[in-house]
Amino acid sequence: MEQNTREFVEQKVTEMMNAFSCSAEAKAAGQRWLDALGTEREAEETEKLYAELEADVLSVDAVIAFAGSEAGVQVFGEAKAKELEEHGRELKAAGATYCDCPACAAGAAILQNR
Repeated sequence: MEQNTREFVEQKVTEMMNAFSCSAEAKAAGQRWLDALGTEREAEETEKLYAELEADVLSVDAVIAFAGSEAGVQVFGEAKAKELEEHGRELKAAGATYCDCPACAAGAAILQNR
């Protein structure tokens, strides 16, 4: 990984890990990647980080579907779930591909710039 790319990913991994919306799995993958920087494990952990982000970064369609589901209502409450579903529809109408929560935004930036 080139130095500029490494610095960009390091910044975005840190943003992702500090986000309220970061999953435990993404946070752990981010920490393993940070710990592997400059070691023989860096390339392997980079691939693992990408794989985790591919699983965790939500598409706008996934946000809409989850927020509009009974499970979404159970997680967020009825009012917040409705708000999130509407926000997802607004994102989609604006042409967004991914969720714009802080964790997804940072993860998507990493994936888009790999």
